[in-house]
Amino acid sequence: ILADGYRSSGCRWLEGFELSAYSSNGRMERSAKSKHPDKYRTSTGQVPEQVPEQVKDLLHTNNTHIIRLIKEIGDKEFSIAEIMKALELKHRPNFLEYHLNPAIKEGYVRMLYPNSPRHPRQKYLLTVKGMALYNELTKKE
Repeated sequence: ILADGYRSSGCRWLEGFELSAYSSNGRMERSAKSKHPDKYRTSTGQVPEQVPEQVKDLLHTNNTHIIRLIKEIGDKEFSIAEIMKALELKHRPNFLEYHLNPAIKEGYVRMLYPNSPRHPRQKYLLTVKGMALYNELTKKE
């Protein structure tokens, strides 16, 4: 049974990461908690004092088209036509190929309605990664 009440494939996690399993008769059996809780930990538990350079490099892009797009979108939502007008671009296929699609693929921009790309009110906005880059770019100016 999962947290929302649905039954899973025979096991579930309880508070304190205690693993429980269903026996063949359908009753829940609890196993003992691990003697070594940190045996398989995924983090050192230490918080770095500053952001490493490797992480900062993940935010930046050398693509000037994406940088222009991010500066224009900012913290707003725009349709393709609105972005193209703001960037003073007229050829939609080139805009999609060189500006919008690379920004989406690199994770800087996302769709407001991702499950229906041709939604009549489709808008584009910055992701968390895009907002971080936008904040870096506006800080420099």
